[in-house]
Amino acid sequence: MAIGADHAGFKLKESVKAALLELKHAVFDVGTNNSNPVDYPDFAEAVGLAVRDGKVERGILVCGSGVGASVAANKVPGVRAGLCHDHYSAHQGVEHDDMNVLVMGGRVIGETVALELVRAFLDSKYSGDQRHERRLGKVKAIEGRFVGSSRRATP
Repeated sequence: MAIGADHAGFKLKESVKAALLELKHAVFDVGTNNSNPVDYPDFAEAVGLAVRDGKVERGILVCGSGVGASVAANKVPGVRAGLCHDHYSAHQGVEHDDMNVLVMGGRVIGETVALELVRAFLDSKYSGDQRHERRLGKVKAIEGRFVGSSRRATP
């Protein structure tokens, strides 16, 4: 499991990391290692690359709201990062969408909820149901059309 956070998510990242280690998960911590101001895209990219390159099966990211880290992580091809602040989204994102990076907002949820979401994320498996395969195929096709492209989406 890769784990990363910016300064706003550092404290929650440390709590999640401790819980993962207690559960005997191998943890690849990409930082940050303190609460000094840093930029969330650096850590989102590091977690995303660890997932993409197969160094880990899944990743967890924490920033202030979770939004920025989610946006940045989803720029890495093969990453399906989902911002979750509730139990249903944390397991459904894996089961239906093959989410491989859980993103949380350190200023949005507390430690108890975060640990519940991590457990739901870890305990869930992609269903592989036909309808989910079809939809995931379409998501991958979109990604494939834009990988290596400098085209900009228009509103």
